[in-house]
Amino acid sequence: MSSHNSSGNGGPAGSGGGRPPGGHKVDGLAHLDDTDIEERESAIGEAPARAPAPGARRISWQKWTFMPVFLVAALLATWLWFRGARLDDIAHQAVDDGKVWLALRQHIQLTAVSTFFVLIIAIPLGIAMTRARLRRAAPVAMAVANLGQAVPALGLLVLLVIWLGIGARSAIVGMVIYAVLPVLANTIAGLRGIDPTLTEAARGIGMSPMGVLGKVELPLAVPLILAGVRTALVLNVGTATLATFGGGGGLGDVISAGIITQRMPVLILGSVLTVALALLVEWLASLAELLLRPRGLEGTN
Repeated sequence: MSSHNSSGNGGPAGSGGGRPPGGHKVDGLAHLDDTDIEERESAIGEAPARAPAPGARRISWQKWTFMPVFLVAALLATWLWFRGARLDDIAHQAVDDGKVWLALRQHIQLTAVSTFFVLIIAIPLGIAMTRARLRRAAPVAMAVANLGQAVPALGLLVLLVIWLGIGARSAIVGMVIYAVLPVLANTIAGLRGIDPTLTEAARGIGMSPMGVLGKVELPLAVPLILAGVRTALVLNVGTATLATFGGGGGLGDVISAGIITQRMPVLILGSVLTVALALLVEWLASLAELLLRPRGLEGTN
C-alpha cells in the first residue's frame, strides 16, 4: 500500500514527490528564455512596450537625400538654362551686380525674423489660452488670428505701409499677422488634446503647475506645435514675395522686375528661386519636426 502511494506520488520526495500542484508548469516556464516569455505576454497583451533603441530616429535615408538632390538638380538646370538665355541690357540690369543674391538674402532674413516673432507671440499666447483663467478668451484670440488670414495679404501689406511707412518693418509685421494662426491654433489644440488623467496624476505626485506644463503638457503637444511652425514657415516664404510692394526687398523684387520689364528669363529665375526656397524650408522643417519630437512619441503619428 505504501509502495503504491509512493509510486502514485511520482517517486521519492527527493525526486519530486513534494512538488506542489501545477509544479510541472513552473518547471516548463523555467526552461523558456526571456524572448519566449515576452512573446507569450505580448500575445495576451501583458508585455510592456519596448523602448526605442538609444539614438534611433524615424528618418530614412530617402528623407535625408531626396529633396536636396532634387533641389540641386533643379537649380543646376535653371542656372544652365539661364546662362544660355539671350539677355538684353534691361535683363542684365535686373540681375547683375549681385542683385539676385541680395534679394535671396533679404528673403531669408524676412522669413527668419517674421517666424521668430510668430513663435514668441503665438506659442505663449496659445499656452495662456488653455489656462483656466483665460480659457474663455480663446475664441476671441482665434477670431482675431483668423481675421489676419481673412484679409488678403497684399491688402494687409498696403494698410501697414500706410500706417508704418515703406520698408521691411511693414512687411515683417504683415507676415507675422498672416502666419500667427497655424501656430496658435495648433498650440491650443495640442494642449487641449492631452488626456486630463495625465495632468491630474502629475499634480497628484506634487508637481507644480509650471512643472506639469514643462514636463507633461508641452512634450505631449510638441508634434502638433511643430506642425504649426512648419506651416507658418512655408506661409512666410510665400508671403515674403509681396514685401517688394512695400519696399521690403526679397525675391519679389526679381519677380516684379521680370513682370514689369516683360523679361521671361528674369521672371523664371525669381520664381524658381522662390519655389526652391519654399521646398528647402519645408524639408528642413519636416526634419526638425521629427528630430525634436520626444522619443516617447516617436512611434505615434
